[in-house]
Amino acid sequence: MVATSLRPTSRSWTSISFSSTLYLHPVLDLLLAEVPPHCHAELRLGLQEALVNAAKHGNELDPNKLVLVHFTVVRHQYWWIISDQGSGFVTPGRCSASPKKLPQADCECGRGLYILYQIFDRVYWNAKGTALRLCKSVSDRSQTPVH
Repeated sequence: MVATSLRPTSRSWTSISFSSTLYLHPVLDLLLAEVPPHCHAELRLGLQEALVNAAKHGNELDPNKLVLVHFTVVRHQYWWIISDQGSGFVTPGRCSASPKKLPQADCECGRGLYILYQIFDRVYWNAKGTALRLCKSVSDRSQTPVH
């Protein structure tokens, strides 16, 4: 089950929450509803990675624990804050210190975290490691039609 807040008339944060599950299709559809179509594939991959991390690694797929997502749009910047009810984790220093470099074999940064740093312009973790703030700047251009 997905719970959502109603969108107020002013640009504000919208919230959704759902029980820890890996069935994320309807959640991703909600989170991408206002994103320009030319960005959907890339952002869907990044958001799916973040949501899977929260549900699987954070909440250990416990259906009694929720994943909470706040999202908003501010001047072509799309923001998501994803939090879980897990015990948290220590974010890997090497991955966050050099997010655009391909991870080495001995890197503490896993594939999922690497994807997040490649897709989003900003990736921030709270001190406890239970909340992730993501931002993607997107131009308002629509895709150029194919002739």
